[in-house]
Amino acid sequence: MSTQLTVVVLAAGQGTRMKSDLPKVLHTIGGRPMLARVVDSAQSLNPQAIHVVYGHGGERVREQLSALSVNWILQSRQLGTGHAVDQAMAQIADSQNVLVLYGDVPLITPATLSRLVAAAQDGGLGLLTARLPDPTGYGRIVRNAAGKVCSIVEQKDASPEQLAINEINTGMLAVNAGLLRGWLGSIGNDNAQGEYYLTDIVALAADSGVDVNAISTPDLAEIEGVNNRLQLAELERVFQRRQANHLMLQGVTLRDPARFDLRGSLEVGRDVEIDIGVLIEGEVKIGDRCYIGPNSVLKDVVLGSDVRIEANSILASSTIGDRCLIGPFARLRPECRLAEGVKVGNFVEVKKSTVDKGSKINHLTYVGDTRMGANVNVGAGTITCNYDGANKHLTVIGDNVFIGSDTQLVAPVTIGDGATIGAGSTITRDAPAGELTLSRSEQRTRRGWRRPVKARS
Repeated sequence: MSTQLTVVVLAAGQGTRMKSDLPKVLHTIGGRPMLARVVDSAQSLNPQAIHVVYGHGGERVREQLSALSVNWILQSRQLGTGHAVDQAMAQIADSQNVLVLYGDVPLITPATLSRLVAAAQDGGLGLLTARLPDPTGYGRIVRNAAGKVCSIVEQKDASPEQLAINEINTGMLAVNAGLLRGWLGSIGNDNAQGEYYLTDIVALAADSGVDVNAISTPDLAEIEGVNNRLQLAELERVFQRRQANHLMLQGVTLRDPARFDLRGSLEVGRDVEIDIGVLIEGEVKIGDRCYIGPNSVLKDVVLGSDVRIEANSILASSTIGDRCLIGPFARLRPECRLAEGVKVGNFVEVKKSTVDKGSKINHLTYVGDTRMGANVNVGAGTITCNYDGANKHLTVIGDNVFIGSDTQLVAPVTIGDGATIGAGSTITRDAPAGELTLSRSEQRTRRGWRRPVKARS
């Protein structure tokens, strides 16, 4: 298959029903553009090449998906699906088999595509069909008295009898390139749309004695296209449920699979529990016996074992050691590394910092651009003042340090091992190891002072 298959993905549609400035195929399913998902499925077949046919004004598609390993082909005039495929044929040898896919049908699976390509072996035409309770809007599969596919008729061109057919064309097919090239040169545009339909090649194939081998999939979501925001949302939920089912079969506990979103990749250990409303983005790894609390967001993070993330916490681009406790309402910004047994409590934000074993940052604190040692206790309301308006500076906190509540550590500054910082201090110079350092104004009481009262009107 790797030396005999070329894929053509049609992605030139304007998508006017999306009512969006964004080209339709760039709208996302599971955080990834629809076109990219179709290309991913195609690449699983190891084709010799993938050609993407895009439309005039679709340069944004090329720009945003420039990392895809595809050949981009411009269809400057949208004259139908047959015309679109023909734009790619100059780059495809007659010996190849061609698989035609669509950039707005994002949930097609590699398994179904493999069956479709196999249906085109030995000179046949593989055609993906489906039977729908309501086939409105789809081209109908017309079979002869022997039950063989003989043509496809588009809805706008169908007779009342043909409209009653519930077997529909998905548009996806596979066939030898030499045969396809000849048929594309024979189709016309004498139809209600005035377009060159790719579907017309089916009748040409049947008339020339080529077997039309129709295959189907029991999962109708595989063949559903996206034309509006409603359909996009419906397929998003199908995609997310697929992922949820896969994770649960791996042993993950999802408290409500309908309220779980994975927009990337997730690697999990044993006995992982994920509560409601959790969002996973990017590449995430979760160790054994971890708990992810409700409404939390994890993006590009690695969690060790026995980590507990409490509700409403946000973690990004960070590494979390074993037995850490984070949240609720905590935020880890990129480039954080927490060692074993670290606690980051409620309303704490940590950014670009390392925190060593057993340290605790419990409440209402900001720690940024910091190297923190082991067994440090950071009191509520502490702030590392790391930005002077132009540059970021480093705060270094040694082992076994106690920092009292409502402290400001003005970087660059170093707090020595075992130091104690008195509550309410503003520390602008290094604090020596093992000593108490504090800065406070003298407390005074003004006896006899009275609060001002409003003057009578």
